[in-house]
Amino acid sequence: MQTSFTRLAPFIQDYIYSNGWTDLRQAQIEACRVLFDTEAHLLIAAGTASGKTEAAFLPVLTLLYEDPPVTVGAMYISPIKALINDQFDRLNDLLKYADIPVWAWHGDVTQSRKKKLLSQPKGILQITPESLESLLINKSNDLDRLLGDLRFVVIDEIHAFIGSDRGDQILCQLARLAKRTNNQPRRIGLSATLGDYALAEEWLRAGTRQTVITPNIQGGQRNIQLSIEHFYDPGLVVRAQGETKDSAFNPYHLHLFQQTQGRKCLVFANGRTATEEAIAALREIARAKGCPDIYHVHHGSISAALRETAEAAMRTPDKPAVTAATVTFEMGIDLGQLDRVIQLESPASVASFLQRLGRSGRRGGAAEMRFVCAEDKPTGEESLPEQIPWQLLQCIAIIQLYLEEKWIEPIRPAKYPFSLLYHQTMSVLAALGELSAGALAQQVLTLAPFRSVTQDEYRQILRYLIEIDHIQKTVEGGLIIGLTGEPIARNYKFYAIFPDIEEYTVKHETKAIGSIVVPPSEGDRFSLAGRIWEVLEVNSKKKVISVRSTQKTATSSSWRGSAGNIHTRILQRMKQVLQEKTSYSYLQSGANDRLKAARELSRNGLISHPVVLLDEEICCIFPWAGTVEFRTLERFLRFHCKAALGIKSVKARSPYFLIVRLGKCQVENLEYELRSFAERSINVNDLLDPEEAPKLQKYDEFIPPNLLRKSFITDYLDLEELAKTIQRW
Repeated sequence: MQTSFTRLAPFIQDYIYSNGWTDLRQAQIEACRVLFDTEAHLLIAAGTASGKTEAAFLPVLTLLYEDPPVTVGAMYISPIKALINDQFDRLNDLLKYADIPVWAWHGDVTQSRKKKLLSQPKGILQITPESLESLLINKSNDLDRLLGDLRFVVIDEIHAFIGSDRGDQILCQLARLAKRTNNQPRRIGLSATLGDYALAEEWLRAGTRQTVITPNIQGGQRNIQLSIEHFYDPGLVVRAQGETKDSAFNPYHLHLFQQTQGRKCLVFANGRTATEEAIAALREIARAKGCPDIYHVHHGSISAALRETAEAAMRTPDKPAVTAATVTFEMGIDLGQLDRVIQLESPASVASFLQRLGRSGRRGGAAEMRFVCAEDKPTGEESLPEQIPWQLLQCIAIIQLYLEEKWIEPIRPAKYPFSLLYHQTMSVLAALGELSAGALAQQVLTLAPFRSVTQDEYRQILRYLIEIDHIQKTVEGGLIIGLTGEPIARNYKFYAIFPDIEEYTVKHETKAIGSIVVPPSEGDRFSLAGRIWEVLEVNSKKKVISVRSTQKTATSSSWRGSAGNIHTRILQRMKQVLQEKTSYSYLQSGANDRLKAARELSRNGLISHPVVLLDEEICCIFPWAGTVEFRTLERFLRFHCKAALGIKSVKARSPYFLIVRLGKCQVENLEYELRSFAERSINVNDLLDPEEAPKLQKYDEFIPPNLLRKSFITDYLDLEELAKTIQRW
């Protein structure tokens, strides 16, 4: 009787023996069963370090080995280049004894390497969505020769794609490739954090006839160690030169130093600025105390060389290293055995928490994650909402939602991704040349992400693009890219659907350090790669900033940050944290004291009353609603209540509270207006200015305003869910 192991190719069996594997993991056994015995797509949803990558590739490589394709046989799509580089090394190790080459293809790969693949198309192609878009456009006539016998498409970290324009871009790319080559490869999706398997299956099979099989993979009981500490950050601490006593340092930064000292730690922050500030502070304390410099930064604005240095340091066994990162290390890069993960403030979602937690405990040890929350030291002038430790509450809520219910956020796909529709329209014309309007619609409007877009709406878009000369009508009546659209569609930045951010390259002498978004002035100091730099010269024409190293304090910020969408369930659980008397075993002394103070404060009415009067003219609204519902409420206040009730102003700190300056309005009238929201027949169009057409995505400026309004109303507002939230008040 054949087992999953005996069905694998001989070179894979040798690899398993030589690496000391005692058996295959459940994910790998189930993947072999699906890929060997069915024609279905496969979704592997299993915890971090459960062997998902090998689960996909062991049977895929076996099938390619037994029946070699005449072109590239498998394509691996990754959200980030670092993950491709990581998997490239792992696959090359696995394929040492097989005639199956692995090709990495992204912006950091040399042209000579890419040319070699183009001349010898075989094996496995590892690629990002942006590089795949480039292939579809620039190698359109070679696609059949390159990918005509493609058998499998492996999409890693699919939770990072589902519900986003970038994920919809992948679905468009796969459908266009299938049309071009008349070949539909099987799809394999990999994820450690999925809340809705049915939605993920629907996304994975979009545009194909095959079903998706998601094996029931039982995760073993993981040993999880969690803790949360809270600090009041005193801000800048002036330290005498040579002073090394603990009292001489910011207690918040000192705590981070002590938690990471002599260890291999990954520090997650919610923005690039926070990662830089943390590492700069840790490096300063280490230097003062005579400790070695083991500190690194890893995010999208760090040069490739410095990112690789950080990755290598984290992989080096038995040697301490500390790297602060954003989402670039949240993905499935194998960093070896970490001692612990530290999270600064709260992640925006349970899914992000699980991804970050999963970075540790990958060699059978406990998964350890320590949250550290900090607030500015109180002055006594703070208003009621400013006295609430929102980040601490959010950390607790996220942890409890997972521990109590194993709940993960459901993904909300966009119904009208018009920016992507523009992008794919221009991409198809760039790839295929002149097409009739009907043929163009057949190529584009049939793609799965655009199923809600009507033919009439697409005609509106095409007419608009002709008006602004992004598309031109030929004498024969066909459509081609217009003169104004040409420099957009032919620029390498076009391949990405996420917005362009104009960045300045930072150079120390001749070495590139990375890039920043907010241009500083000469003499300014900013943090990059965990060090402080003083600006010597800003060349605005070349977008280059020359710097020198300094030990002084940073004076400017290098990036603008924005928090992701937070789900209503998290806000509701935060409210419950304040209401209940439960003590949480993972709270450290500072966090425990801060929660007790917040619970005491909450008795002033912010739990029982959503509208709290702060003084005679100002009130605060605590909606306990997620980002989308909060946005809808804010617009209801601005566009309806302000005029109807005579409110002076509305200020929001999304999604936690709104400050309303009442003017002529009585607080009782405002509360009545809000509580009766569900009974009102509100026209959602009235929540926008008459001429307002929000431009939120990269190519929204090229979409007719009436369609932008429709997209915003449908995908960014939600009257129904807001009504449910208000009913819970």
